[in-house]
Amino acid sequence: MTVKKTSVIGFPRIGRKRELKFACEKFFKGEISGDELQRVGAEMRRYGWQRQQERGISLIPSNDFSFYDNVLDTAFLLGVVPERYRQLGLSELETYFAAAHGYQGEKGDVKALPMKKWFNTNYHYIEPELDDDTVLRLQGDKPVRDYAEAKALGIDTVPALIGAYTFLHLARYCGQKRAADFVEAAVEAYAQIGGQLAAAGASWISIAEPALVLDVTAEERALFKAIYASLVGRLHATGLKVLLQTYFGDIRDVYRDVVALGFDGIGLDFVEGQKSLELLQTGFPKDALLFAGVVNGKNIWRADYAQKNALIASIEQLVAPERVVISTSCSLLHVPYTVAAEERLSTDILDYFAFAEEKLTELVDLASGDTAALGRNKTLFAGVRTVPHADVRNALAQLSEADFERTPARLARRQVQKEVFRLPALPTTTIGSFPQTAEVRAARTAFRKGTISREQYIDFNRNKILECIKLQESIGLDVLVHGEFERNDMVEYFGSKMDGYVFTQNAWVQSYGTRCVKPPIVWGDVSRSAPMTVDWSVFAQSCTNKPVKGMLTGPVTILNWSFPREDISLKEQALQIALAIRDEVLDLESNGIRIIQIDEAALREKLPLRKSCWHSDYLDWAIPAFRLVHAKVKPETQIHTHMCYSEFGDIVRDIDAMDADVITFEASRSDLKLLDALKAVQFETEVGPGVYDIHSPRVPSVDEIVGVLHKIIAKIPKENVWVNPDCGLKTRGEQETTQSLKNLVEAAKRLRSEVF
Repeated sequence: MTVKKTSVIGFPRIGRKRELKFACEKFFKGEISGDELQRVGAEMRRYGWQRQQERGISLIPSNDFSFYDNVLDTAFLLGVVPERYRQLGLSELETYFAAAHGYQGEKGDVKALPMKKWFNTNYHYIEPELDDDTVLRLQGDKPVRDYAEAKALGIDTVPALIGAYTFLHLARYCGQKRAADFVEAAVEAYAQIGGQLAAAGASWISIAEPALVLDVTAEERALFKAIYASLVGRLHATGLKVLLQTYFGDIRDVYRDVVALGFDGIGLDFVEGQKSLELLQTGFPKDALLFAGVVNGKNIWRADYAQKNALIASIEQLVAPERVVISTSCSLLHVPYTVAAEERLSTDILDYFAFAEEKLTELVDLASGDTAALGRNKTLFAGVRTVPHADVRNALAQLSEADFERTPARLARRQVQKEVFRLPALPTTTIGSFPQTAEVRAARTAFRKGTISREQYIDFNRNKILECIKLQESIGLDVLVHGEFERNDMVEYFGSKMDGYVFTQNAWVQSYGTRCVKPPIVWGDVSRSAPMTVDWSVFAQSCTNKPVKGMLTGPVTILNWSFPREDISLKEQALQIALAIRDEVLDLESNGIRIIQIDEAALREKLPLRKSCWHSDYLDWAIPAFRLVHAKVKPETQIHTHMCYSEFGDIVRDIDAMDADVITFEASRSDLKLLDALKAVQFETEVGPGVYDIHSPRVPSVDEIVGVLHKIIAKIPKENVWVNPDCGLKTRGEQETTQSLKNLVEAAKRLRSEVF
């Protein structure tokens, strides 16, 4: 059997021990120089390239590394940097980070560019901004530098870029110009990049166009064709072979155009691409390579080689085997580095996992047809991994429509709650967490390692909760939170309290910039055997006469921010988690907690990329899963939820149908664009659009927040408005948090006096 070539779309870059994260944070604090940060970045790149080379990957990407985000890298490469960042007079690296997370200092005060979810993942990208004065032209050489750096190590790579179509599709347009006005300049810039790469010795260039898996309109299709009808030929003229790489779905709307444009390679996703195999049946260029994305780049379960080989065989009935390259379905950025870093889990569990480095081996096994590897894999999948939980399965089977309907209706509940809480107009609150200081993290580590007792750890956290309550009272907030000092993560914490999950030590995944998460893994049926938050919430409420929110994470977010099972449906997993969280909600209520926030920060995250599948494949079970959690509470119990960093405008009716009493949104980075959508559908739920960006270290002034509130009440009935930051305060410093919240409360008071 001929050994096929293998390819990887991208590799993790944060470091096995999050070295890049910690180096960036030291750079932000002025503790290391830009040169030292660049050295750490070079080490991360070297590690990834060498691991892929050692595992035998044929076509290794370069330029997939980023200090913050690849879309932001592309913006700087193309000179699409708003003048307000250039005017700061900072170094290029400092300017880059100012655009990523804002800047407030002696040289100026600027907000960060908006941050959005990257398609249907938990990764976030920085939204480029183009206005009528933007001159799009090549102004950087990062792809060339990265290629040369790898070549100096003896590794010939495939430079990978975010494509012009996706870049222009994702960009925000602040003037009259639109994407079509930048096509000519974009083609010129990408052609110049290609020329430089060819001169440096590159043979291939990989251009990623994931936006092609979305619903593509006739106008967008024309834009794509306008770009590549010219660009492919210009890149060929440099001597480069051109790979068009797609992922996160299939390209049914443009497949005929893609195969006619002369690409030397076409990358298709056969994991999430429901119609990719069907599209191949309509034909494939005889002189092109098919980069077949058959190894799942998003999940952590080992591939079933029998299933994958059957898929490959189906592909090879349509494309000659010698022209098939075995690839990942998307970048491995979305999975941890390696199972080898896990020391606490048994081999009985670890044998079922494949992180990034193990997926390299899977690619090579599938490409080579290794019979020994196939045998081991067959034995693994012939075993029984987990036994169904009878009580959980029975509880699901007994659910009826009444379990998803809360009574009375929301407007009737609102009147009851107004009498119960008697909050002022424009009530102020926060989203949940308060700064997780070094002291807090040290106490958690000490408890985990056994150097302090459970009683000592409880006393420590109670003292922190008391301090947090008194701080909020002194600031003047109306509805308080306990600070979440006992929680390392809003999903991992709950997963650790429920049966059916397993946890890793070092399986970190980048969420955005320096933010990493360690998703828990759904191993079996999920259930709750004991209260998870009740003691902390009851203690916090005992410290004050003001209402303190009970803080929970919703079932859809817990599932979306976990690595889910692949042997049962997402719907079934979500409903199992919902039943567990429902038990917690009812326990909080019975223990006197009158306001309960059930965060669904990631509701939109797994929304299908094609609108035709939104309800049938997702919303028809995701919204009911949330309703199941709170449908049995009393009318006087107020249910809050929170959502962040996604586009919600097109699903606001579904969000209203969640039947919460109050919802808080991230809105500050997107200039409150969500408000128009809320107004258009006469959004019924009370709402708190975030009035300042907590992912930036800058402190908003009172006047700034007052200005934001005026924008909000111009679109939303002022009686329905809450005042809050746009997300939890876990990652912020104590001083900036306190001052920001003082300004928030003062702004609310000022507006109350003006409009009520």
